[in-house]
Amino acid sequence: MPGTSGPGAVTRSTLRQQIADALRDEVLAGRLQPGQEFTVKEIAEQYGVSATPVREALVDLSAQGLLEADQHRGFHVQQCSPADFREMIEARGLVTDGMFRALAERAGSVGAAAGAGTAAVPDGAGPAAGRAAPHAPLYPWTAATLAGVRRRGEEAQRAATAGDLTVLIGYDLRFWRELSALFGNAYLADFLHRLRVQSWVYAVQHLRGLGDLRGLLWSGHTELVDALAQRDIPTARAIIAAHHAHSLGLADRPAGA
Repeated sequence: MPGTSGPGAVTRSTLRQQIADALRDEVLAGRLQPGQEFTVKEIAEQYGVSATPVREALVDLSAQGLLEADQHRGFHVQQCSPADFREMIEARGLVTDGMFRALAERAGSVGAAAGAGTAAVPDGAGPAAGRAAPHAPLYPWTAATLAGVRRRGEEAQRAATAGDLTVLIGYDLRFWRELSALFGNAYLADFLHRLRVQSWVYAVQHLRGLGDLRGLLWSGHTELVDALAQRDIPTARAIIAAHHAHSLGLADRPAGA
């Protein structure tokens, strides 16, 4: 029972997260349609649980912008307009590009200091007389961490090429979450993840109306990772810009085109 203790017990907070994850998947799969209404009681009966963790899960999803509460009636799936989607893409682009722009500016500063003859302390070196304190690694990733992100990118790319939207969404969200986590700012990573989930909620309904998606979905995940592995930040930023332009292009594509 929820809230019990002992090995294998499911806590209420765990159940709350499981229900939230399941409902999010329902929305992203298009099984819960924009505007579709439901009550806490209906969801509790569907999953065979008490009302409390369901209500908490629905409140969590409302805070993330996926659901909207109907006073004294229940909840419904958030409805987004094309203008809403464009603003999500714009916000997503500003956040993502800002991460890499800051990295490029930092690299430029280090290069300028080196060109001016300023001694830079190698990563991991201790302080020395007349030298600055150790700085954080310039590039916040290693070959090993990038390899893990690239594996997710390969799966996303295969799904995109095959036009498998359901599989793509799962791997795409995981890819971007792991990639943004490499920058070491948990708040930034969480904010970007929420933006990507919200944009997928809108996109999934539109994309399913386009028919065969093979060749239509963005599949530049591995190219982005490869650019980062080569520390080619300008190319990485160009790939990100192309990704957002592609997203906007699909949003403007009429159904059946």
